[in-house]
Amino acid sequence: MAINNNIIGEANQPSPHGGEMVRGFKNVFVKPDEQNRACSSYAMARKRRMKSNIIFDLGRILVGLDNERCIAAFERVGLEKIAFYVREHRVEDLFLAAEVGDITTPQFCDEVRRLCQCSVPDADIIWAWNELLTGIPDAKKEALLALRRSGHRLFLLSNTNFMHWEKCAADFFPYRDSEGHTYTATHFFEKIFLSCAMHLAKPDPAIFTEALRQAGIKAEDTLFIDDREDNCQAAQSVGITALHDPEGEIWYKGKVKRKK
Repeated sequence: MAINNNIIGEANQPSPHGGEMVRGFKNVFVKPDEQNRACSSYAMARKRRMKSNIIFDLGRILVGLDNERCIAAFERVGLEKIAFYVREHRVEDLFLAAEVGDITTPQFCDEVRRLCQCSVPDADIIWAWNELLTGIPDAKKEALLALRRSGHRLFLLSNTNFMHWEKCAADFFPYRDSEGHTYTATHFFEKIFLSCAMHLAKPDPAIFTEALRQAGIKAEDTLFIDDREDNCQAAQSVGITALHDPEGEIWYKGKVKRKK
C-alpha cells in the first residue's frame, strides 16, 4: 500500500489556545486504486500545516483494554474489593499514586493487601492488574514503522504505572516483520514519556510542556492522539493539535500488505 504522508485529517478546527482538534483523520495507508479518489482530499490537506511530530497515547490508541477480564482476574485471586473498584470505574482513585510514581510496585501491592485484608502475593496482584491489557495488533506496529520511515518523529506519552509498562515492553511491543527484522518499544518511538516516571499525569498541561521540552520539539509542529477528550483539550491548551480517537481506530485503518 502507498503511504498517505498527509497525516492530518480533513477537518481541523482551530482552538482558542492555538492548538487544533482534529475531527477527521486520513488513513495512513491508501490502496493504489484509492489514490485517485483521495486526490481531492490531498488538495485540501496541502492547505494545512504538516505535523512532523506525533505523540501517541498508549491505552486504547495502541494497546487494547478489557475491564471485564481484569475484574475476573482480581476475583480469581481473591481480591473482590479491587474488582469492585474496577467495575465502578474507581481505578484512578485507587491507583493514582502508582500512576504518578509516588509509590513503588511493592508498596502498591501492600496497599492492595491492606484494602482487602488479605495475604495475596505480589505476583498474583500484578498478574490480575495486567489482565487489563490485551496486546497491540501487528497492524498498529506496522503503521508506526511506516510513519517513522516516512519521516515522522514518533513519541509515546502515557498515564501508566510501572507494572503495565513493563508488561507492554516485554510482551506487546516486541515485533518481527516479514523480513525477519526485530523491534522493541524503543524502535517505534524516539522518546517514551511515562506518567509514573515523570511524576505528572494527563490532563495536566504541565506533562505536555515537559514532554515537548525533553523532546526538543515545538507544539505547533506536533500532533497528539489520545482516547480521552479531556487529555486532547489539555494538549490543545499548550498549542498542540489533538486527535480524539475514542477506540484507537481513527489514526490507522486497514492493514499493511506484507511481502511474501
